[in-house]
Amino acid sequence: MAEVSYFTSESVTEGHPDKVCDQVSDAVLDAILEKEALLQSQGYVSPSGMPANVDEVRCACETFATTGTVLVAGEIRTQAYVDVQGIVRDAIRAIGYDDPAYGFDADTCGVINMIHDQSPDIAMGVDESYAAQRGETDDPDDRIGAGDQGMMFGYACDETSALMPMPIYLAQRLAQRLAEVRKNGTVPYLRPDGKTQVTVRYEDGAPTAVTAVVISTQHDPDVESMDVIKQDMVEHVIGPVMAEEGVDWADADIYVNPTGRFVIGGPMGDTGLTGRKIIVDTYGGMGRHGGGAFSGKDATKVDRSAAYAARWVAKNVVAAGLAKKCEVELAYAIGVAHPLSVLVDTHGTGVVPDAVIEEAVKQVFDLRPGAIIRELDLRRPIFKKTAAYGHFGRNDPDFTWEATNKADELKAAVAAIEG
Repeated sequence: MAEVSYFTSESVTEGHPDKVCDQVSDAVLDAILEKEALLQSQGYVSPSGMPANVDEVRCACETFATTGTVLVAGEIRTQAYVDVQGIVRDAIRAIGYDDPAYGFDADTCGVINMIHDQSPDIAMGVDESYAAQRGETDDPDDRIGAGDQGMMFGYACDETSALMPMPIYLAQRLAQRLAEVRKNGTVPYLRPDGKTQVTVRYEDGAPTAVTAVVISTQHDPDVESMDVIKQDMVEHVIGPVMAEEGVDWADADIYVNPTGRFVIGGPMGDTGLTGRKIIVDTYGGMGRHGGGAFSGKDATKVDRSAAYAARWVAKNVVAAGLAKKCEVELAYAIGVAHPLSVLVDTHGTGVVPDAVIEEAVKQVFDLRPGAIIRELDLRRPIFKKTAAYGHFGRNDPDFTWEATNKADELKAAVAAIEG
Protein backbone atom coordinates (compact mmCIF):
# COMPACT_ATOMS: atom_id res chain seq x y z
CA MET A 1 0.00 0.00 0.00
CA ALA A 2 1.30 3.44 -0.93
CA GLU A 3 2.34 5.81 1.82
CA VAL A 4 0.09 8.87 1.49
CA SER A 5 0.83 12.35 2.80
CA TYR A 6 -0.27 15.91 2.13
CA PHE A 7 1.75 19.11 1.96
CA THR A 8 0.48 22.69 1.76
CA SER A 9 2.22 25.91 0.74
CA GLU A 10 0.99 29.47 0.35
CA SER A 11 1.88 32.54 -1.68
CA VAL A 12 0.76 36.17 -1.78
CA THR A 13 0.27 38.67 -4.59
CA GLU A 14 2.39 41.74 -5.22
CA GLY A 15 -0.32 43.85 -3.55
CA HIS A 16 -0.01 42.10 -0.19
CA PRO A 17 1.27 44.70 2.31
CA ASP A 18 4.46 42.76 3.13
CA LYS A 19 5.18 42.27 -0.56
CA VAL A 20 4.61 45.97 -1.22
CA CYS A 21 7.40 46.62 1.26
CA ASP A 22 9.70 44.00 -0.26
CA GLN A 23 9.27 45.55 -3.70
CA VAL A 24 9.88 49.08 -2.44
CA SER A 25 13.08 47.99 -0.67
CA ASP A 26 14.36 46.23 -3.78
CA ALA A 27 13.33 49.16 -5.99
CA VAL A 28 15.56 51.41 -3.87
CA LEU A 29 18.43 48.90 -4.18
CA ASP A 30 17.98 48.66 -7.96
CA ALA A 31 17.96 52.45 -8.34
CA ILE A 32 21.18 52.78 -6.37
CA LEU A 33 22.95 50.03 -8.34
CA GLU A 34 21.82 51.55 -11.65
CA LYS A 35 22.80 55.11 -10.73
CA GLU A 36 26.15 54.10 -9.19
CA ALA A 37 27.08 52.12 -12.31
CA LEU A 38 26.19 55.14 -14.48
CA LEU A 39 28.30 57.48 -12.34
CA GLN A 40 31.17 55.01 -12.44
CA SER A 41 31.02 54.89 -16.25
CA GLN A 42 31.23 58.70 -16.25
CA GLY A 43 34.24 58.76 -13.92
CA TYR A 44 32.37 60.55 -11.14
CA VAL A 45 34.31 61.44 -7.97
CA SER A 46 32.47 62.84 -4.93
CA PRO A 47 33.53 66.12 -3.28
CA SER A 48 35.15 64.03 -0.55
CA GLY A 49 37.31 62.32 -3.16
CA MET A 50 35.49 58.98 -3.34
CA PRO A 51 35.04 57.61 -6.87
CA ALA A 52 31.74 55.98 -7.83
CA ASN A 53 32.08 52.20 -7.88
CA VAL A 54 29.12 49.84 -8.03
CA ASP A 55 31.20 47.18 -6.22
CA GLU A 56 31.35 49.49 -3.20
CA VAL A 57 27.57 49.86 -2.85
CA ARG A 58 26.23 48.57 0.45
CA CYS A 59 22.49 48.48 1.03
CA ALA A 60 20.21 47.22 3.77
CA CYS A 61 16.89 48.92 3.08
CA GLU A 62 13.77 48.23 5.17
CA THR A 63 10.24 49.43 4.45
CA PHE A 64 7.16 49.72 6.64
CA ALA A 65 3.71 50.50 5.23
CA THR A 66 0.38 51.23 6.85
CA THR A 67 -2.72 53.27 6.05
CA GLY A 68 -1.57 56.36 4.19
CA THR A 69 2.11 56.06 5.11
CA VAL A 70 5.30 54.40 3.90
CA LEU A 71 8.48 54.61 5.98
CA VAL A 72 11.81 53.68 4.38
CA ALA A 73 14.82 53.16 6.63
CA GLY A 74 18.11 51.32 6.69
CA GLU A 75 21.83 51.64 6.11
CA ILE A 76 23.19 52.51 2.66
CA ARG A 77 26.61 53.44 1.28
CA THR A 78 26.69 54.96 -2.20
CA GLN A 79 28.00 57.94 -4.14
CA ALA A 80 24.66 58.12 -5.99
CA TYR A 81 21.69 60.27 -5.11
CA VAL A 82 18.34 58.65 -5.82
CA ASP A 83 14.87 60.10 -5.35
CA VAL A 84 13.56 57.76 -2.66
CA GLN A 85 10.13 59.36 -2.56
CA GLY A 86 9.72 59.02 -6.31
CA ILE A 87 10.96 55.43 -6.26
CA VAL A 88 8.45 54.52 -3.55
CA ARG A 89 5.52 56.10 -5.39
CA ASP A 90 6.48 54.51 -8.71
CA ALA A 91 6.73 51.05 -7.12
CA ILE A 92 3.34 51.40 -5.42
CA ARG A 93 1.73 52.66 -8.61
CA ALA A 94 3.13 49.76 -10.65
CA ILE A 95 1.61 47.30 -8.18
CA GLY A 96 -1.82 48.83 -8.77
CA TYR A 97 -2.46 51.11 -5.79
CA ASP A 98 -3.42 54.07 -7.96
CA ASP A 99 -6.88 54.95 -6.65
CA PRO A 100 -7.70 56.72 -3.34
CA ALA A 101 -10.76 54.46 -3.06
CA TYR A 102 -8.39 51.63 -2.13
CA GLY A 103 -7.47 53.48 1.07
CA PHE A 104 -3.83 53.51 0.04
CA ASP A 105 -2.46 54.90 -3.21
CA ALA A 106 0.79 56.07 -4.74
CA ASP A 107 -0.10 59.74 -5.07
CA THR A 108 -1.58 60.48 -1.64
CA CYS A 109 0.39 58.30 0.78
CA GLY A 110 3.03 59.98 2.92
CA VAL A 111 6.63 58.84 2.37
CA ILE A 112 9.13 59.15 5.22
CA ASN A 113 12.83 58.66 4.39
CA MET A 114 14.98 57.62 7.35
CA ILE A 115 17.90 56.06 5.46
CA HIS A 116 21.39 56.68 6.88
CA ASP A 117 25.00 55.58 6.32
CA GLN A 118 26.17 52.02 6.89
CA SER A 119 28.02 51.38 10.14
CA PRO A 120 31.81 51.48 9.60
CA ASP A 121 32.12 48.53 12.01
CA ILE A 122 30.14 46.38 9.56
CA ALA A 123 31.73 47.87 6.44
CA MET A 124 35.31 47.15 7.49
CA GLY A 125 34.79 43.37 7.58
CA VAL A 126 33.11 43.33 4.19
CA ASP A 127 35.51 45.71 2.43
CA GLU A 128 38.56 43.93 3.80
CA SER A 129 38.00 40.36 4.94
CA TYR A 130 39.59 38.83 8.04
CA ALA A 131 42.33 37.27 5.91
CA ALA A 132 42.91 40.41 3.83
CA GLN A 133 43.29 42.61 6.93
CA ARG A 134 46.11 40.32 8.06
CA GLY A 135 47.85 40.30 4.72
CA GLU A 136 47.20 36.59 4.23
CA THR A 137 45.81 36.85 0.68
CA ASP A 138 45.86 38.98 -2.45
CA ASP A 139 43.07 37.05 -4.21
CA PRO A 140 40.31 39.59 -5.04
CA ASP A 141 37.60 37.09 -4.08
CA ASP A 142 39.27 36.57 -0.70
CA ARG A 143 39.13 40.27 0.05
CA ILE A 144 35.32 40.48 0.33
CA GLY A 145 34.12 39.17 3.67
CA ALA A 146 30.62 37.88 4.33
CA GLY A 147 28.29 40.69 5.35
CA ASP A 148 26.99 38.76 8.34
CA GLN A 149 27.16 35.47 10.14
CA GLY A 150 24.49 32.83 9.70
CA MET A 151 23.36 29.83 7.70
CA MET A 152 21.57 29.76 4.37
CA PHE A 153 19.70 26.90 2.70
CA GLY A 154 19.02 26.00 -0.91
CA TYR A 155 16.64 23.30 -2.12
CA ALA A 156 15.66 21.57 -5.35
CA CYS A 157 13.61 18.51 -6.28
CA ASP A 158 12.31 16.87 -9.44
CA GLU A 159 8.59 17.46 -8.75
CA THR A 160 8.25 20.20 -11.39
CA SER A 161 10.09 21.32 -14.52
CA ALA A 162 11.51 24.23 -12.51
CA LEU A 163 12.90 21.72 -9.98
CA MET A 164 10.75 23.25 -7.26
CA PRO A 165 8.35 21.62 -4.79
CA MET A 166 4.94 21.40 -6.41
CA PRO A 167 2.87 23.11 -3.63
CA ILE A 168 4.84 26.37 -3.58
CA TYR A 169 5.37 26.35 -7.34
CA LEU A 170 1.62 26.16 -7.98
CA ALA A 171 0.80 28.69 -5.25
CA GLN A 172 3.25 31.17 -6.81
CA ARG A 173 1.85 30.68 -10.29
CA LEU A 174 -1.71 31.18 -9.01
CA ALA A 175 -0.71 34.41 -7.28
CA GLN A 176 1.03 35.58 -10.44
CA ARG A 177 -2.01 34.70 -12.52
CA LEU A 178 -4.24 36.69 -10.14
CA ALA A 179 -2.20 39.79 -10.90
CA GLU A 180 -2.26 39.10 -14.64
CA VAL A 181 -6.05 38.86 -14.90
CA ARG A 182 -6.41 41.98 -12.77
CA LYS A 183 -4.00 44.06 -14.83
CA ASN A 184 -5.14 42.91 -18.26
CA GLY A 185 -8.81 43.49 -17.42
CA THR A 186 -9.96 39.86 -17.66
CA VAL A 187 -11.36 40.15 -14.12
CA PRO A 188 -11.71 43.93 -13.78
CA TYR A 189 -13.16 44.06 -10.26
CA LEU A 190 -10.03 42.66 -8.61
CA ARG A 191 -7.80 44.79 -6.39
CA PRO A 192 -4.08 44.26 -5.72
CA ASP A 193 -4.06 42.32 -2.43
CA GLY A 194 -4.47 38.54 -2.40
CA LYS A 195 -3.30 35.16 -1.17
CA THR A 196 -3.19 31.66 -2.60
CA GLN A 197 -2.68 28.24 -1.04
CA VAL A 198 -2.29 24.77 -2.53
CA THR A 199 -2.42 21.32 -0.94
CA VAL A 200 -0.81 18.43 -2.82
CA ARG A 201 -1.31 14.73 -2.22
CA TYR A 202 1.87 12.62 -2.22
CA GLU A 203 2.10 8.87 -2.64
CA ASP A 204 5.42 7.30 -1.70
CA GLY A 205 6.96 10.75 -1.82
CA ALA A 206 5.75 11.65 -5.32
CA PRO A 207 3.05 14.29 -5.99
CA THR A 208 -0.10 12.78 -7.51
CA ALA A 209 -2.88 15.39 -7.28
CA VAL A 210 -3.95 18.76 -5.94
CA THR A 211 -6.52 18.22 -3.20
CA ALA A 212 -7.28 21.80 -2.12
CA VAL A 213 -6.88 25.33 -3.47
CA VAL A 214 -7.54 28.49 -1.48
CA ILE A 215 -7.71 31.93 -3.10
CA SER A 216 -8.43 35.08 -1.13
CA THR A 217 -8.55 38.09 -3.42
CA GLN A 218 -9.32 41.72 -2.75
CA HIS A 219 -12.23 43.03 -4.82
CA ASP A 220 -14.41 46.05 -5.48
CA PRO A 221 -17.36 46.43 -3.08
CA ASP A 222 -19.96 46.22 -5.84
CA VAL A 223 -19.23 42.68 -7.07
CA GLU A 224 -22.50 40.91 -7.77
CA SER A 225 -21.84 37.92 -5.48
CA MET A 226 -19.17 35.64 -4.05
CA ASP A 227 -20.37 33.00 -6.50
CA VAL A 228 -19.27 35.25 -9.38
CA ILE A 229 -15.81 35.63 -7.86
CA LYS A 230 -15.47 31.88 -7.36
CA GLN A 231 -16.59 31.15 -10.91
CA ASP A 232 -14.09 33.67 -12.30
CA MET A 233 -11.28 32.31 -10.14
CA VAL A 234 -11.91 28.76 -11.35
CA GLU A 235 -12.25 29.78 -15.00
CA HIS A 236 -9.53 32.41 -15.30
CA VAL A 237 -6.99 31.58 -12.59
CA ILE A 238 -7.08 28.03 -11.24
CA GLY A 239 -8.01 26.22 -14.44
CA PRO A 240 -5.38 27.82 -16.70
CA VAL A 241 -2.55 27.35 -14.18
CA MET A 242 -3.38 23.70 -13.53
CA ALA A 243 -3.77 23.01 -17.25
CA GLU A 244 -0.43 24.63 -18.04
CA GLU A 245 1.31 22.49 -15.42
CA GLY A 246 -0.62 19.32 -16.31
CA VAL A 247 -1.80 18.81 -12.73
CA ASP A 248 -4.75 16.65 -11.63
CA TRP A 249 -7.14 18.86 -9.64
CA ALA A 250 -10.45 17.25 -10.60
CA ASP A 251 -11.35 16.35 -7.01
CA ALA A 252 -9.82 19.38 -5.32
CA ASP A 253 -11.75 21.37 -2.75
CA ILE A 254 -11.90 25.00 -3.89
CA TYR A 255 -12.19 27.83 -1.37
CA VAL A 256 -12.49 31.41 -2.69
CA ASN A 257 -12.69 34.28 -0.20
CA PRO A 258 -13.88 31.93 2.55
CA THR A 259 -14.63 34.85 4.92
CA GLY A 260 -17.21 36.06 2.37
CA ARG A 261 -15.78 39.54 1.67
CA PHE A 262 -12.36 41.09 1.00
CA VAL A 263 -12.73 44.77 0.10
CA ILE A 264 -10.37 46.42 2.59
CA GLY A 265 -6.85 45.18 1.93
CA GLY A 266 -3.27 46.16 1.28
CA PRO A 267 -1.58 48.51 3.76
CA MET A 268 -5.00 49.88 4.73
CA GLY A 269 -6.11 46.45 5.92
CA ASP A 270 -2.84 45.38 7.52
CA THR A 271 0.62 46.78 8.12
CA GLY A 272 3.42 45.64 5.84
CA LEU A 273 7.07 45.07 6.59
CA THR A 274 10.07 44.04 4.50
CA GLY A 275 11.21 40.46 5.03
CA ARG A 276 8.11 38.92 6.62
CA LYS A 277 7.37 36.47 3.79
CA ILE A 278 10.60 34.43 3.80
CA ILE A 279 8.84 31.08 3.36
CA VAL A 280 6.74 32.44 0.49
CA ASP A 281 9.98 33.77 -1.02
CA THR A 282 11.69 30.36 -0.95
CA TYR A 283 10.31 26.81 -0.87
CA GLY A 284 6.96 27.09 0.88
CA GLY A 285 8.23 25.22 3.92
CA MET A 286 9.39 22.16 1.99
CA GLY A 287 13.05 23.13 2.42
CA ARG A 288 14.60 24.61 5.54
CA HIS A 289 15.30 28.32 5.97
CA GLY A 290 18.14 30.03 7.80
CA GLY A 291 15.92 32.95 8.85
CA GLY A 292 17.46 35.79 6.85
CA ALA A 293 15.28 37.82 4.49
CA PHE A 294 16.38 38.89 1.00
CA SER A 295 14.79 42.14 -0.14
CA GLY A 296 16.61 45.44 0.22
CA LYS A 297 20.00 43.76 0.69
CA ASP A 298 22.92 44.07 -1.68
CA ALA A 299 24.83 40.92 -2.63
CA THR A 300 27.54 41.24 0.02
CA LYS A 301 24.78 40.23 2.44
CA VAL A 302 25.04 36.44 2.37
CA ASP A 303 21.44 36.20 3.58
CA ARG A 304 20.65 36.91 -0.05
CA SER A 305 23.64 35.96 -2.22
CA ALA A 306 24.49 32.71 -0.44
CA ALA A 307 20.84 31.63 -0.40
CA TYR A 308 20.83 32.18 -4.17
CA ALA A 309 24.08 30.22 -4.46
CA ALA A 310 22.71 27.37 -2.35
CA ARG A 311 19.70 27.11 -4.67
CA TRP A 312 22.09 27.15 -7.65
CA VAL A 313 24.08 24.27 -6.15
CA ALA A 314 21.01 22.22 -5.18
CA LYS A 315 19.39 22.69 -8.58
CA ASN A 316 22.52 21.57 -10.41
CA VAL A 317 22.77 18.47 -8.23
CA VAL A 318 19.22 17.45 -9.18
CA ALA A 319 19.67 18.49 -12.82
CA ALA A 320 22.78 16.31 -12.97
CA GLY A 321 20.70 13.28 -11.96
CA LEU A 322 22.70 12.86 -8.75
CA ALA A 323 19.57 13.01 -6.57
CA LYS A 324 15.80 13.48 -6.75
CA LYS A 325 15.94 15.97 -3.88
CA CYS A 326 18.81 18.06 -2.63
CA GLU A 327 19.16 20.50 0.23
CA VAL A 328 22.34 22.53 0.67
CA GLU A 329 23.35 24.42 3.80
CA LEU A 330 26.07 27.09 3.77
CA ALA A 331 27.37 28.85 6.89
CA TYR A 332 29.41 32.06 7.15
CA ALA A 333 31.08 34.33 9.69
CA ILE A 334 30.97 38.10 9.28
CA GLY A 335 34.11 39.39 7.60
CA VAL A 336 35.30 35.90 6.57
CA ALA A 337 35.29 35.03 2.88
CA HIS A 338 35.24 31.24 2.88
CA PRO A 339 32.12 29.43 4.14
CA LEU A 340 32.58 27.78 7.51
CA SER A 341 30.68 24.70 6.36
CA VAL A 342 29.02 23.18 3.31
CA LEU A 343 26.42 20.45 3.83
CA VAL A 344 24.60 18.41 1.18
CA ASP A 345 21.54 16.36 2.16
CA THR A 346 19.71 14.39 -0.54
CA HIS A 347 17.16 12.94 1.88
CA GLY A 348 18.12 9.42 0.85
CA THR A 349 17.56 10.02 -2.87
CA GLY A 350 21.20 10.35 -3.96
CA VAL A 351 22.69 7.92 -6.48
CA VAL A 352 26.00 8.17 -4.61
CA PRO A 353 26.68 8.98 -0.93
CA ASP A 354 25.98 12.55 0.14
CA ALA A 355 29.62 12.93 1.18
CA VAL A 356 30.70 12.31 -2.41
CA ILE A 357 28.28 14.92 -3.79
CA GLU A 358 29.41 17.33 -1.09
CA GLU A 359 33.05 16.94 -2.08
CA ALA A 360 32.13 17.43 -5.75
CA VAL A 361 30.22 20.61 -4.85
CA LYS A 362 33.27 22.00 -3.07
CA GLN A 363 35.38 21.29 -6.15
CA VAL A 364 32.95 22.78 -8.68
CA PHE A 365 31.44 25.79 -6.85
CA ASP A 366 33.38 28.71 -5.38
CA LEU A 367 31.12 29.82 -2.54
CA ARG A 368 33.01 32.88 -1.31
CA PRO A 369 30.76 36.00 -1.47
CA GLY A 370 33.02 37.71 -4.02
CA ALA A 371 32.96 34.67 -6.28
CA ILE A 372 29.18 34.28 -5.92
CA ILE A 373 28.68 37.94 -6.87
CA ARG A 374 30.91 37.52 -9.91
CA GLU A 375 29.56 34.15 -11.08
CA LEU A 376 25.89 35.12 -10.68
CA ASP A 377 26.40 38.74 -11.79
CA LEU A 378 24.69 40.20 -8.74
CA ARG A 379 25.67 43.85 -9.17
CA ARG A 380 22.85 44.46 -11.65
CA PRO A 381 19.53 46.23 -10.92
CA ILE A 382 17.47 43.03 -11.18
CA PHE A 383 16.09 42.66 -7.69
CA LYS A 384 12.69 44.36 -7.67
CA LYS A 385 11.20 41.61 -9.84
CA THR A 386 12.48 38.96 -7.42
CA ALA A 387 10.44 40.52 -4.63
CA ALA A 388 7.09 39.04 -5.71
CA TYR A 389 6.14 35.49 -6.78
CA GLY A 390 9.26 33.81 -5.43
CA HIS A 391 13.01 34.20 -5.77
CA PHE A 392 13.31 30.64 -7.10
CA GLY A 393 11.74 28.55 -9.84
CA ARG A 394 11.36 31.51 -12.22
CA ASN A 395 12.05 31.24 -15.95
CA ASP A 396 13.93 34.52 -16.36
CA PRO A 397 17.50 34.96 -17.65
CA ASP A 398 18.20 37.52 -14.92
CA PHE A 399 17.67 34.80 -12.32
CA THR A 400 21.18 33.44 -12.91
CA TRP A 401 21.00 31.16 -9.88
CA GLU A 402 18.39 29.11 -11.73
CA ALA A 403 20.92 28.04 -14.38
CA THR A 404 21.94 24.37 -14.53
CA ASN A 405 25.27 25.21 -16.14
CA LYS A 406 27.31 23.20 -13.64
CA ALA A 407 25.48 19.88 -13.95
CA ASP A 408 27.96 18.22 -16.32
CA GLU A 409 30.91 19.43 -14.29
CA LEU A 410 29.34 18.02 -11.13
CA LYS A 411 28.78 14.64 -12.76
CA ALA A 412 32.40 14.56 -13.89
CA ALA A 413 33.62 15.50 -10.43
CA VAL A 414 31.53 12.77 -8.82
CA ALA A 415 32.85 10.21 -11.31
CA ALA A 416 36.43 11.24 -10.56
CA ILE A 417 35.91 10.99 -6.79
CA GLU A 418 34.26 7.58 -7.14
CA GLY A 419 37.29 6.46 -9.15
